[in-house]
Formats: sequence, C-alpha cells, structure tokens
Amino acid sequence: MVEVAYIFPGQGAQVPGMGKDLYDNFPAAREIFDKANSILKIDVKRLCFEGSQDELSTTANSQPAILTASIAALRAYESTPLAGQYTPKFSLGLSLGEYTSLVAAGAVSFEDALVLVRKRGEFMEEASKKNPGKMACVIGMELKAVEDLCKGIGCEIANLNCPGQVVVSGKVNNVELFSSLAKDKGAKRVLMLDVSGPFHSSLMTTARDRLKDYIDKVQFSSPLLNFISNVDAKVQTDPAIIKDNLIKQVNSKTLWEESVKLAAQSGIRTFLEIGPGQVLKGLLRKIDPKLEVKNFGALQDLQVAAIQ
Repeated sequence: MVEVAYIFPGQGAQVPGMGKDLYDNFPAAREIFDKANSILKIDVKRLCFEGSQDELSTTANSQPAILTASIAALRAYESTPLAGQYTPKFSLGLSLGEYTSLVAAGAVSFEDALVLVRKRGEFMEEASKKNPGKMACVIGMELKAVEDLCKGIGCEIANLNCPGQVVVSGKVNNVELFSSLAKDKGAKRVLMLDVSGPFHSSLMTTARDRLKDYIDKVQFSSPLLNFISNVDAKVQTDPAIIKDNLIKQVNSKTLWEESVKLAAQSGIRTFLEIGPGQVLKGLLRKIDPKLEVKNFGALQDLQVAAIQ
C-alpha cells in the first residue's frame, strides 16, 4: 500500500452544497452530519447543503461547516475499497483544518472538535468586530521585503503557504496601504482574501484567550498518526503541547509550506486532500511539483478514483 499524508482545508474552502452528495450516498457521512446537528443545536446540514456563500462565509458558520464536511468526506472515503490502497502516516491541516487533522489522527473526538471550532469561530468573529481587519495574499515578493514593509505600517505575516506567496493580516487601512505599497516594492499581485477579519495576528489575542478556557477543558490523546503542527511545523505527540499550539495558532502565523516539506522529507510523495475544494492541491503544486495530491471531497472524486 502507498503511504500517504492526510491534509485538510481551512477557512475559505467552503462552497454551497458541500457534502450533500456524500450525505445522500454514504451512511458514514450521513451519521457525521446528523451528529453535528444534534451537538451544535443548529442546522449544519441546511447550512452546508442550502446556505448561501455569504452565510457560509461567516466565521462562526464556516468553521464548524468545513470541519463537518471534511470529516464526513473522510468517513465516506474510509468506507470504500479505496481506503485499502493507502496507509496514512501523517495528518495535517491548514489553520482550521488542524482540528480536522487531529480528529483524523484520533487525538480528539469529532464531538469535542466541533464544539471547539464553533467557539473558535464565534470568538474570532467577535474579535474582528472589535478590531476590523483584512487579510491579503502577496504574490512574487521576497519574504524579507514583506516583513520589512509589514513592520513599517502595522501589518503582520499570517500565513507562509508556499514559495512566492505570503499572507498578511492587519487593520483595514493598514492592509490597504500595504497593498498599494507592495505593488510599488515589486509584488506581482496582492489579492484581498474573502475572510471577515485579521486572522492569525495580534488583533485576535482576545479570541485566543477566550478559546484557551475551552481547550483546557477538552481531553486530547496522543495522535495515532504523525501530526504536524501549524505553529512550529514539527511532529507533535504530547497532548499538552498540541493544545498549547492550538491556542497560539489563533494569533500567530501558520507554517504550511514547512509542514508539507517535513512530510515530504519523511518520504511521503502522495497527499490526500480530504474535504471541500482543492485549495491545498494548488499550494502543494507550488511547494513541490513532484508531489501527488488526490482529492476526496465529493462523490465524484470517489467515483473517479475508483475507476483509475
């Protein structure tokens, strides 16, 4: 069997209708969606299957919705003969996807992770209202130049996703100023992200502090797979360190490129992107074009893979 890494998407992967085809065709996926409705006392199914893009993009909604759709996709995949072709060795996720990866690795229950990400989304949304901000993706600009420009105008580096792509976060006016200056400094493009706040920055400190109280109460176990943390791009096995990193992650940058490279350096050449969208596939192509990414987020993905 081929050794693989599971990778899970973060906020921004949401799309109207996500998971509906899995719910209709896989009892294991149906169970996850039904359980999410019961746990959160909100209609997660309606949100995913019928919600508008605007409704899904609300931080408090998108986080539990993406987690639910991703775990439903994982359970659907695991219930097919395809799962017998691969041996998962690593589990990692981008930002919010880190919670999904911990569920997949058996470090935390789906039920507990779902409650945590709902709270995480609510707290981040509240922090965003107190400190309105934006995030922008800078393409084609050296990291040092981005860092220097950030220091001068009060922005912060939020995500190191892949070579030549850096995401910055900050107050609305600061990010807009950064955008105009970055182009003058040689950036090829600066794209404003479709998110509702200045995530992974010091403006999220109140959200981090509030989330800590909830994470501290949840029981985590040592992961059954090699879990790579966003905060330090290292394999972490100690539940205490994992919890601490999840707390830090709210207001510090994510190291996605380094995390993927660690799995690749350990011999992993095939990554399974499980959940809505194909954002991570695009990033991995830029990190290392030799890496193979297979997507398992919809019924069609499973059908196509089954006949290959």
